[in-house]
Amino acid sequence: MGRTVVVLGGGISGLAASYHLSRAARPPKVVLVEGSERLGGWVRSVRGPGGAVFELGPRGIRAAGALGARTLLLQVSELGLDSEVLPVRGDHPAARNRFLYAGGALHALPSGLRGLLRTSPPFSRPLFWAGLRELTAPRGKDPDETVHSFAERRLGPEVASLAMDSLCRGVFAGSSRELSVRSCFPSLFQAERTHRSVLLGLLLGAGQSSQPDSGLVRRARAERWSQWSLRGGLEMLPQALTTHLTSRGVTVLRGQPACGLSLQAEGRWKVSLGDSCLEADHVISAVPASVLSKLLPAEAAPLARVLATIAAVSVAVVNLQYQGARLPVQGFGHLVPSSEDPGTLGIVYDSVAFPEQDGSPSSLRVTVMLGGSWLQTLKARGCASPQELLQQKAQEAVATQLGLKEPPSHCLVHLHKNCIPQYTLGHWKKLESASHFLAAHRLPLTLAGASYEGVALNDCIESGRQAAARALGSEPDS
Repeated sequence: MGRTVVVLGGGISGLAASYHLSRAARPPKVVLVEGSERLGGWVRSVRGPGGAVFELGPRGIRAAGALGARTLLLQVSELGLDSEVLPVRGDHPAARNRFLYAGGALHALPSGLRGLLRTSPPFSRPLFWAGLRELTAPRGKDPDETVHSFAERRLGPEVASLAMDSLCRGVFAGSSRELSVRSCFPSLFQAERTHRSVLLGLLLGAGQSSQPDSGLVRRARAERWSQWSLRGGLEMLPQALTTHLTSRGVTVLRGQPACGLSLQAEGRWKVSLGDSCLEADHVISAVPASVLSKLLPAEAAPLARVLATIAAVSVAVVNLQYQGARLPVQGFGHLVPSSEDPGTLGIVYDSVAFPEQDGSPSSLRVTVMLGGSWLQTLKARGCASPQELLQQKAQEAVATQLGLKEPPSHCLVHLHKNCIPQYTLGHWKKLESASHFLAAHRLPLTLAGASYEGVALNDCIESGRQAAARALGSEPDS
């Protein structure tokens, strides 16, 4: 009788793991278990008035690097989605222009040598000096460091408190004073360790990794895509994965949250699903670490305690559509440092990057991300009508920061609870501890998903691919 692999969690990581399991030379029986009625996790696209596309979660996937190429080849091309791809080419304003909102104004982030040599607000002097400081700064000695400490030590206090603070809010919805540089930005940490200088390390390390190759990958490389989406929204990707899994004989269970895991005498898992159960030779967990911690049996209590410490934060996503309005600048969007506005993480100019999704020529779409200490305070107050407050906060941010003072023609508000894991200082020790426990006890369990080694979609898809390889008893290709 063949092996059975149960995949917990039908988000993008669980779907990717199931996909690669189903395409193995000798595929096991695969059962994908999802607690909700829909697959795709935080990836969700909806249609609005006039056919406009609104992303309630992630809205673009990076094309650069080996992970970007692998997603384009192993997911997009193999699923037949090439014709649906909407690229943002390297010469496009959404690829070239990034902004910070600081001191009550929008500021274009410097780019190119000329931009680095002159003073560009909100910075008080040319960033050239920050680069010079970085080249001469000594190598750090600690095994880990907060992003803020790392950036301040190597690039100076302004870059740390404005640029890196904003970046951490935009990517992780977290604080640069709490997040780990080793886990959140491993390429920066490793560049310093290997070459003493981050700039030298990134320069000398560029282009060394092998990349998958296909017509779409070559096109993305030639046109220097910064990111891409799909014509009907990114949810087309999990939808295509689901269709593929069904065609490959994968059993997909929706609306059946796992209630517990227990080890049988013969080393197999019993997966409890409320009023039924499954048996598995191997389990891939693509649910959040904190969720898995509550499912593990008593024998795995040390592992459960480690996983329970990997926290996540909530983010409110407010999609706004305007008719006949114009943005004051053209670019991907802007980030907001915590010193400027504790609640607004940033605003994405959706219509600039993907005008094909506007629905009509007069439509303007922007998305406001809300979080941070302001959202935590709102939660602590037990606000009775958070939807109204979130919409009001988003509209105020758009009016103040972009000058769009007219009410929107359409608005969607979604509060995603515990959606972004926080890789705080020492996160690497948690992963090391979990890995050692699994190896020492030879548990047939593999961890995947955003809780561990990357929150971006490419990272999550890659974690699913690697988990599938390990469940099959092989090491994933690098």
